Amino acid sequence: MRLFAAVLPPEDVVRALDVEVGALRTLDGAGAMRWTERAGWHFTLAFYGEVEEDTVPELTARLGRAAARTEPFPLALSGGGQFGRGRALWTGAAGDVHTMRLLAERAEAAGRKAGVGMDEHRRYTAHLTGARSRDAVDVRPYLAALEDFRSRTWTVEELVLVRSHLPRSGVPGEQPRYEAVARRALGAAG
Repeated sequence: MRLFAAVLPPEDVVRALDVEVGALRTLDGAGAMRWTERAGWHFTLAFYGEVEEDTVPELTARLGRAAARTEPFPLALSGGGQFGRGRALWTGAAGDVHTMRLLAERAEAAGRKAGVGMDEHRRYTAHLTGARSRDAVDVRPYLAALEDFRSRTWTVEELVLVRSHLPRSGVPGEQPRYEAVARRALGAAG
C-alpha cells in the first residue's frame, strides 16, 4: 500500500480554497500547470511510500501514540509558495505551525519505528499542493494572487493515515485517488 500521514482540512476550508484556485486557473499560463483536484488537498506530514500490509497495524498503533501526545491546534490556509522553481505551487499554513511540525516529526518517527523505510529527513514545511508542472513556470503571478489568501482558522483534531491509489489508465490529467485507512484523535493521551 502506498501510504502517508496527513492533516485534512475541513470541507468549508476546502471550498474557500476551491474559489481561490478557480481564480488562479484564469491567470495567463495556467494551462501549463497540472492542477490538483480537491480530493488531493491535504497537508502531508510523513510520506511512507509502499508499505507491506502486515506493517500497517504497527504503523497505525504508533501513529495513534504520536497523535495522543500532540494536543489539538489551530490552523488556517494562508498565502502560497513554490518548490523547484515553479514545478510545485502550494498554499501554506498559519496558526500553530510549530505543533504541526512537531506532529510531522512524530509521524515520521512512527514510520521508522514501525520499520518503514523512510527517505532522508528534511525540515518540514507545511504546505498543500495546488498545482505541479514538469517544467519551471514563472509562478510570481500566482504567488501574488495568493499573498492575501487566508481561510478561516479551524482546530486540527486528528491525524489521518491515507492510502493513495495512483492512476493506471494513462489518461492525461487523471488524478490519484485517496482513501483514509485510519484516523487517530489528537491529545487523547491520559
